[in-house]
Amino acid sequence: MSGTQLASVPARSLCTDCGISRGPDPKACGRACQFIRPDYPRLEAQVHGRVRDPLKPDERFFGPFERMLRARLAPPRAGAQWTGIATRIGERLLESGAVDAVLTVAPDPADRWRPVPVLITDPADMAQARGMRMGYAPLLALLEPARQRGYRRIAVIGIPCQVYALRALERELDFERLYVIGTPCSDNTTTANFHEFLKLLSPHPETITYLEFRADYHVELRFADGTRRAIPFLLLPLSELPADFFPLTCRTCVDYTNTLADLTVGYMGGDGDQWLIVRNARGAELVALLGDELVTAAPTSRGKRAGPVKGFLANTLRAAGGLPLRRMPRWLRPLVGWLMPRVGPRGLEFARSRVEMKAIETVVHLRRELPARMKSMIPDHVWALVAPYGLEAQPGEKTEGP
Repeated sequence: MSGTQLASVPARSLCTDCGISRGPDPKACGRACQFIRPDYPRLEAQVHGRVRDPLKPDERFFGPFERMLRARLAPPRAGAQWTGIATRIGERLLESGAVDAVLTVAPDPADRWRPVPVLITDPADMAQARGMRMGYAPLLALLEPARQRGYRRIAVIGIPCQVYALRALERELDFERLYVIGTPCSDNTTTANFHEFLKLLSPHPETITYLEFRADYHVELRFADGTRRAIPFLLLPLSELPADFFPLTCRTCVDYTNTLADLTVGYMGGDGDQWLIVRNARGAELVALLGDELVTAAPTSRGKRAGPVKGFLANTLRAAGGLPLRRMPRWLRPLVGWLMPRVGPRGLEFARSRVEMKAIETVVHLRRELPARMKSMIPDHVWALVAPYGLEAQPGEKTEGP
């Protein structure tokens, strides 16, 4: 496993430091950044051979795909965030000789939560990349070092803003073979901010070794002594976080499900397992690498999302307007926390609700904070997602078609 000395990042607004600005051509950001003028139809056609199919309703939410699966590795890998599917695929790609290197992130030796970009060439080193990191990592800054070392076939495991930039520049990079494993991402923040959040969850935050937002409306914590704790979403101390805890980039992300990956590996639609979105033939090839190690089933879908999404819209509008959120009475929160996993949206309906919520955040926050950027930053598929909730483009907010 190897890294490299990274160049400093130029100061840019609406930047998640994907790494392109640290490379040999920082100006490439202008044609690669998701937060400048994203063109999903063009890149979806380039990557998947087609755009979203209106006859497949779930592509409106999740982007082009061939099939979706509930899945888990058997047995699960120690240290994995879920069962270790993404890192095991990286291992198999290296073991089989399909790639020369895997570009991903590993923990900073001084901080388990801080992501550090790495190029992995030894399958055994993929184990060090297991688990969740929180923060920004200039992953794509290692593309040029990979080329310089003669790696012509690579795999990249990345989050949506990284994958968008990678796809925008893919033809210029001219790799012999490129596999892209995407993880869903939302509400990222700096590693320093994340440490402040951990302090609100435990009097001994340094002992927390694992944190996950689960599809059963709980956050799971694991501690160094082996104990575990599950906190209902409604009891999280989110009101104690500063207003800028989540940067505007992450509050206006238009690609929660990483639609330009060959394979998306997440949890939202997994209903307790992992959720695989196989988007094209390369994605199917990646899943096939796991063989009998992978236990799969059809996705589930239960409950109705309309009520929770409408409530989210109301709170987002109030917050964006500087008004205090309507907080549920403290005595009622445990009851509602008990009810939500039983009556709230689950499986694919849970995933649809989260995608709609992210679309709502994009429109509301850009309208308040950077209205001049709405026309260039919000793709048509986002406007389609918010329309059922009464959010329509106002004059000047949307590029009109021919």
